[in-house]
Amino acid sequence: MKLIVKLQTKITLETRPVRQRFIKVLESNIRNLLRCVDKQINTGINLLDIEINTDNNNVDNRLALIDSLKRIPGISHFTEVKRYEFIDPKDILDKTLAVHAKTIKNRSFCLQIKKIGTQDFNLSQIEQYVLRGLIEGVKNTKLELTKPDVTIYLEIKKNELSIVTDTHGGLGGLPIGTQLDVLALVNADNNSGVASYQMIKKGCRTHYCFFNLGNSDHEAVVKQLCYYLWTTYGSSHKVKYFTVDLEPVIEKISNNVEQSHDRQFFNRLMMHAAEKIALKANIQALVTSESIEQNSSEVLASFNAVKGTTTPPLVLRPLIACDKKKVTTIAREIGIEYYTKTVSEYPLNKFKNTNPILKNEEEINFNGDVLARVINEAKVYDIRDIGRATESEIKVVDMVEQIPEGTIIIDIRSPEEAENNPLTLDGVKIKPLPFYKLASQFINLDHSKEYLLYCDHGVMSKIQALLLIESGFKNVKVYRPRDRKLII
Repeated sequence: MKLIVKLQTKITLETRPVRQRFIKVLESNIRNLLRCVDKQINTGINLLDIEINTDNNNVDNRLALIDSLKRIPGISHFTEVKRYEFIDPKDILDKTLAVHAKTIKNRSFCLQIKKIGTQDFNLSQIEQYVLRGLIEGVKNTKLELTKPDVTIYLEIKKNELSIVTDTHGGLGGLPIGTQLDVLALVNADNNSGVASYQMIKKGCRTHYCFFNLGNSDHEAVVKQLCYYLWTTYGSSHKVKYFTVDLEPVIEKISNNVEQSHDRQFFNRLMMHAAEKIALKANIQALVTSESIEQNSSEVLASFNAVKGTTTPPLVLRPLIACDKKKVTTIAREIGIEYYTKTVSEYPLNKFKNTNPILKNEEEINFNGDVLARVINEAKVYDIRDIGRATESEIKVVDMVEQIPEGTIIIDIRSPEEAENNPLTLDGVKIKPLPFYKLASQFINLDHSKEYLLYCDHGVMSKIQALLLIESGFKNVKVYRPRDRKLII
């Protein structure tokens, strides 16, 4: 099997030294990630593309390689190529018909041939021969040079014929490792997840920092969210996850800061802590997820008020002009909505938002010893350790394929998801109860019964089951049919 990776136009237009560096980084990222799928993978760099070859033509292997390539930043698109040895022009035509006869039936097409090396025919001769053979050999097809339904790509090199069989869109962006390391301030919400994703897509190795206010449910979900983003889009590079316990700081704020300023002051302390962590870890920039229109407190005056030290690292706000609908759409497309809807709103509502202007004397009067202590006590994880911990947590939750008699299935999907893909099981009671209502309503159910939680991918049901078990409920498990694999 052969795959050809095409680069982003931005990369191809760079100067030669920059282009070569970007291509080398991307080729290394591709090789490292695909060899986790297929040990036989070999990669090679051409002038404006990257060639991938493997002798493993297994269907599952093909699908796994395609799925991985679609999630690697820096790839515009990539093509699947079949390779043949040919004898003569007729053999080229026969092999092209075998691949594309059904593709161009009742459709218009054009033909593009790249010829390398010396053969018994020239480019014009082989183009005319193959074109005539396709038109005569396929019913109701026609040649269209301007806007064809299908473009057939052939490459002839010595006695080898390569035929493009399919084209897949890539993630776009820039290869990870070509830009700065950044520290994303994350929470269990769409904004911080999308902001982190945007920086990964733009080629930044993205580390994560979570400020814990004492809610273990939030931290559990945030860890899994960050691990999902890394494994899905950024696993070509190792990253760190930092967690800072800011609960001791909240009491100090309530005792020392005017109530109308407390939220902005808390945000300033978070930025100050993030700056210290970034500088200590040699991370060059912070990433925050503020948006002007999404929160009344996030006005420009507030942004100015919460800025940190006098010599901060660069602060990036990729969502500054995004509206909520766009962020929600991206979150759904990249697969993080399953995590962000799992927990309630981040517990900052104890702080007011009435005045975005802070008084300097308030910061002077605030005892910084507590903040310095929590920064020094910040925990640092290799993101891979979070994955291993998550795998061990799965063992805490029983997952079953067969449904015991009398057990009730709770379909925790949103009403829209359940309507689009209904769950039907003969002789089994199914109770629809969306995940965002489960925590508050599960206590009202008949606890003499056993319950199995169900969702499409297994992510939400596993998280919700863990939270219920931690709350003391023992009559809950996860239903995973045999044909569905748990996605971590």
